[in-house]
Amino acid sequence: MAFKLPDLPYAFDALEPHIDARTMEIHHGKHHAGYTNKLNAAIEGTELEGMKIEDILANVSKYSTAVRNNGGGYYNHNLFWKVMSPDGGGEPSPQMNIHKAIARDFGSYENFKSEFSKAAATRFGSGWAWLCTDKNDRLFIMSTPNQDNPLMDLADRHGTPVLGLDVWEHAYYLNYQNRRPDYINAFFNVINWQAVSEMYNDANAGAMKG
Repeated sequence: MAFKLPDLPYAFDALEPHIDARTMEIHHGKHHAGYTNKLNAAIEGTELEGMKIEDILANVSKYSTAVRNNGGGYYNHNLFWKVMSPDGGGEPSPQMNIHKAIARDFGSYENFKSEFSKAAATRFGSGWAWLCTDKNDRLFIMSTPNQDNPLMDLADRHGTPVLGLDVWEHAYYLNYQNRRPDYINAFFNVINWQAVSEMYNDANAGAMKG
């Protein structure tokens, strides 16, 4: 079965003024759609047809550059739309496991925000910033180039992403031009912490102890 472009869970203009409607329309309807179509073309007639995207990425070094780039682009954007909401922003609720994990592993929400912002701002060229959980239930922050992500076997560090920020210029240039730090700061106003928390729990991180 071919991969399908997911519908956005909100209107194109729902994240304004932080992310403008025209950017969302082009980003979803052109860029994400392009990655989806090219991924399907790259796996057509191969053993990868019918596989889950996570399983493809886990062994992506065995496959073509087209599978790596477009498989990453497909997965990364699926996550990106989920972790934003017009009702987002602020700190996660203290009742959420992700809130407790952030306090444990970064000391405070402000420390997390600073470290995540730095990862996004210092990624040279195009790429992503990630908040991930590892196999030992510890959160860490990293960035990856292009459409790579921490699920890939060729990543510098491996983990399950629970929050991702696209810092390709197509994600922000219409509204922010070259002011990437302004875009990064705006992103914190639309983070859907409920979705992030659910992904953290689904990654088998488990409840905090003590």
